[in-house]
Amino acid sequence: MIKSAWIALLLLLAINTMNFFDRQILGAVAEPVRKEFDLNDSQMGMLGTAFTLLYAVVGVPLGRMADRMSRIRLLSMGVFVWSVLTAASGRAQSFGQLFLVRLGVGIGEATCAPAATSLIGDYYPARSRGLAMSIFMLGLPLGIGLSFLVSTTIEQRFGWRTAFYIAGLPGLVCAVLVLFLREPTRGQSEVIKPTTDKPSGNPYWEVLSTPTVWWLILSGALHNFNMYALGGFLAAMLIRYHGMEGKDAGLIAMSAYGLSGVPGLLLGGLAADRMRAWRLDGRLLVGGTAILLAIPFTYYGLVQPAGQTTNLAILLGVGCGLMYVYYASVYPTLHDVVAPRNRATGMALYFFAMYVLGASLGPYVMGLASDHYALSAAKAAGYVADKVTSLPAHFRAEGLRQAMLMVPILNIALSGVLFAGCLTVARDHRQTHPAG
Repeated sequence: MIKSAWIALLLLLAINTMNFFDRQILGAVAEPVRKEFDLNDSQMGMLGTAFTLLYAVVGVPLGRMADRMSRIRLLSMGVFVWSVLTAASGRAQSFGQLFLVRLGVGIGEATCAPAATSLIGDYYPARSRGLAMSIFMLGLPLGIGLSFLVSTTIEQRFGWRTAFYIAGLPGLVCAVLVLFLREPTRGQSEVIKPTTDKPSGNPYWEVLSTPTVWWLILSGALHNFNMYALGGFLAAMLIRYHGMEGKDAGLIAMSAYGLSGVPGLLLGGLAADRMRAWRLDGRLLVGGTAILLAIPFTYYGLVQPAGQTTNLAILLGVGCGLMYVYYASVYPTLHDVVAPRNRATGMALYFFAMYVLGASLGPYVMGLASDHYALSAAKAAGYVADKVTSLPAHFRAEGLRQAMLMVPILNIALSGVLFAGCLTVARDHRQTHPAG
């Protein structure tokens, strides 16, 4: 039995890395999949939307299960399911088959965040929880970055289907290893104990009656819209608008959108914990400031002229790195204002909203906007086409570039929501931990 909290955290990091690796494969190999099945951008976005909708819906009961049963066993089952179905995605022979298999992947992956973050909340006390959550969330940039690098490399040599086959193997190993972790007692890491360990009513209402949770839910919808829109179409924009090869586009996307999150999360986690020691709303102040600073970097990165990929990578990399600070500030804040007995439930409700309202809409709305701007550009040039897929490539490239500018615009609203959330954190924390 593994008792070390740090070893457990590293294994949870590995699981979260595979979580996002498997989730991002479709974005990494989007162009060859689109061409083989003759899809438009709206349909490609629909694949991401279906995945995240089911992920969000099943996440709520799975989150409640994580508060009532062994989180270790639930997590192991989830990792096994999504790894097997990721490999099965490579067998899809049509858009419909791929659509259904990706739905199954979403069911398995919905176990990860509620169970894993609840475990971390009990492995680590509040003073170091921000850094612990940041290390766990390194799985996001590492998984995304590795997915772009590995999947595009495999796709060029062996085809996009092989990328899915290989991705399923590490997850099966993780599904076995996680069974050796120790199941911690709920609330064991709290220095200031909550008012009671017994439920006072409906757990969902307990969570949703906390004002800060609503600000976090709204912020999650905005942030996930942006992150999934970028993840779904950044590589495609680099190929279309900047004329890059698939592997090179994957390397840029890996660096700017993926690996930039490593310093963002680590430095953000340290800053969030430091500010939390000074004031209860310190973590959200760090998050709101980081998103505000990200706005000019993401905007100027996305509007770089065709071929200016170095400038794009640097500017967008800084912007995305600042956007990753969000996770280091918001996830531990949720634990600050929700009682230990309801943390997995709280995380599941938060994820439900951020995925239904954010991640599910991000790729689809981005795809719709891309198609709209492409047709508009063609119409302005006097070119008539009955459907987007018949447009010349340069119109589709310009349409996607214009659509991507939604990201910095929505970041303006996101920063405001995070600053507004600062107003309620202290009161909600004291209601859950009145001695503090």
